Amino acid sequence: MHSDPIHAGGFGTSDEFWGQRALFLRNDHGLDQGGGTTALSFGRPSAIPEAPARKGFADRLRARYPDFELVPDLGSRIGTLQWYRGAATCIGLCAVTLFMAPGLENPIYGYVPPALEGSEWEAARAQSITPLGKGAGTGYRMAATALVQPLAETPERPVIDLTATLSSGNGLLSALRRSGVGATDASFAAELIGNAIDLDSLASGTTLDLRLGRRMDKSQPRPLERLAFRARFDLSVEVVRSGAGLALKQVPIAVDHTPLRIRGKVGPSLYRSARALGAPAKAVEAFIRSIASEMPVSRLGADAEFDMIVEQARAETGEVQMGDLLYAGVTQGSRKVQLVRWEDGGRTEWLDTRGRRETRGTFDRPANGRLSSGYGMRRHPLLGYRRMHKGLDIAAPTGTPIRAPADGTVTFAGRNGGYGNFMRVRHSNGLSTGYGHVSRFAVRSGARVRQGQVIAYVGSTGVSTGPHLHWEVYRNGQAINPNSVSFSNIRQLSGGELSEFRSKLNRLMAVPVSVPVREEADAAGED
Repeated sequence: MHSDPIHAGGFGTSDEFWGQRALFLRNDHGLDQGGGTTALSFGRPSAIPEAPARKGFADRLRARYPDFELVPDLGSRIGTLQWYRGAATCIGLCAVTLFMAPGLENPIYGYVPPALEGSEWEAARAQSITPLGKGAGTGYRMAATALVQPLAETPERPVIDLTATLSSGNGLLSALRRSGVGATDASFAAELIGNAIDLDSLASGTTLDLRLGRRMDKSQPRPLERLAFRARFDLSVEVVRSGAGLALKQVPIAVDHTPLRIRGKVGPSLYRSARALGAPAKAVEAFIRSIASEMPVSRLGADAEFDMIVEQARAETGEVQMGDLLYAGVTQGSRKVQLVRWEDGGRTEWLDTRGRRETRGTFDRPANGRLSSGYGMRRHPLLGYRRMHKGLDIAAPTGTPIRAPADGTVTFAGRNGGYGNFMRVRHSNGLSTGYGHVSRFAVRSGARVRQGQVIAYVGSTGVSTGPHLHWEVYRNGQAINPNSVSFSNIRQLSGGELSEFRSKLNRLMAVPVSVPVREEADAAGED
């Protein structure tokens, strides 16, 4: 049998073949090649095209003359017919513009109003900005009329109240003069105040409240009617004019000196916890420094309890002044630290509840300078042979202060052979120090000295090559290396000082714990 080649290609009939071919030909008209909802089945007619939109006159004109431009670009296609047509159009438009212009010789006149005169000018002037420039605050000031008559002189206020600030106590007289007080009244007022209080004690920044009265003649200064200021925290001063003249009046102010006691938990930060309870910043800083000498503050736990007492002065007028830290205490578990502020001879130290202070550490160098020679065997710079150097040489200019490295007693101060002017100080625990080649002494033999106190001055006396301090340290009378010294200095009160210290401690422990600032404010609000 003869086989149809179309059938051999896999299509059943010729209609099916042409149907398949029509499917791919429809892709040329924008139909999809794949299947899906947009694919057309074999043998189905194609979709009916939509009717074209109706074109207007401008569209039909653009379609008929596609190369026509009403305003051609004169920068392109120069020399063509279209370019000449565009140039002619431009020239025509310019000619029409010049034809319609009024001309340069025929200006257009506007209306200029005439200048105001008479009452119209007075009314306009009253509503202008001029009154504001002459001192008006808000609104407008009416212009003066014929009923207004100028004054012969400017009237004065009967009383003037003003304030002045002192730069120093001695500046009271000059402050009064600068404020307009007459020389006679200012001198008399300053004399009255100086007889009652020390003018040097007046703090800078003190505010003076002044009242100046009426004067009979403008060529004379105003009389002083009243002067008032806060002379001290517990005293106010007034100078008032009466029938007999100026008189001084002192007004005492009651002051409560009960200390401020604050107790609380350390929490995450000792500083923040104390400040939140109303402790002054300087008192908290002093508290941390004093406690740090006994135990590391960084090791305090959140449950540790702190206790501080601060000087406080509360005036009846409401002002509050905070003073120094008086007591510092910390309790952590079974360990308890209690320190009391104690002043002896102008020096402040912190003692425990037994009136005792123990200082541990090493000696600091007694003078500022360069270490020129150390401890040990060396060749003597003048004698020329090797010998033991029993101390440290600190090179410094003549007159440099020499300070005691620890508390002690001067046992010798005088001439001592090659040492020149020599001083020896006995400390605790069998330690002593010696100072050679000094220029002069600041204390005498037998004097008690404190740590940091100036005891002598650097010099070059005795066998010396130049100004320096020869410093020696002895333990039980034997010279040792100053760099290897560690000491424990114990300060213990006794006798009358110890009794006074215990009395002060009992008074401090009797101070009640103060109410925190926020709780005090809440209580006041409830009342």
